[in-house]
Amino acid sequence: MSTRTSFNELLETGAHFGHLKSKWNPAMAPYIYAEKNGIHIIDLNKTVAKIDEAANAIKQIARSGRKILFVATKKQAKDIVAEKTKAVGMPYVTERWPGGMLTNFATIRKSVRRMSQIDKMATDGTFQNISKRERLQISREREKLEINFGSISDLSRLPAALFIVDITKEHIAVAEAKRLNIPTFAIVDTNSNPNVVDYVIPANDDASTSVAYIIELMCGAIREGLSDRKMDKEAGLTEEQDTKEASANEAAELAEGIKVKGKVDDAEGGAKKPRRKTTTARK
Repeated sequence: MSTRTSFNELLETGAHFGHLKSKWNPAMAPYIYAEKNGIHIIDLNKTVAKIDEAANAIKQIARSGRKILFVATKKQAKDIVAEKTKAVGMPYVTERWPGGMLTNFATIRKSVRRMSQIDKMATDGTFQNISKRERLQISREREKLEINFGSISDLSRLPAALFIVDITKEHIAVAEAKRLNIPTFAIVDTNSNPNVVDYVIPANDDASTSVAYIIELMCGAIREGLSDRKMDKEAGLTEEQDTKEASANEAAELAEGIKVKGKVDDAEGGAKKPRRKTTTARK
């Protein structure tokens, strides 16, 4: 297994700088190397190992064709994450984490579909048949939806994993992922609890250089995974996997249909019982 980064490269980005000692989380003790001028210094040797571990896991997820949702709403990271993840075709949330994004995913998808409906209205001539005021209201609605949900418009199902910058700020996203057993990857600073995420990358989550460097490494792993998937597809390996997934989905839908039909039959049977009793009485 090759090493994706090095101690010196992380050092140059300032990834080793933690928070003030007074703001530290004791759970981060295993990842702290020392204290200097009241500031904790992160052990970059452990950071290198954790980056490799996380990158290899993300590579496998990308290779399977599933999505990793990146979450970073803090000012220092939002533009970096949006730019780099868009380049590899992964969804991201950088404006605001909408409550219920994962636990109430069906409602979120309705908002995304509303965007598509408005776009269709603009092209099929519907806008020409409504008043100027209504057009303005719908356009504003479309702009608001684009800001909140435009970056996840291609996310048709729950993501396979979350990559989070600053788990203290994004604690709602962490909680929703944990509730649904979705694996979490995160850049964790010395003021956060690393035990709430599955793949910890101990590093400075406030410096834009540190965040940009680590995000680029993760996107590099995604590119590798997508490249391997393309090769697998050419070899016919992913077709079998995709067929199995489709068969599993069809089986689940069929089982749900049988379950619903059974309930309907039971209800109809219950309604017919008095009639059968009446017939028996006549005999």
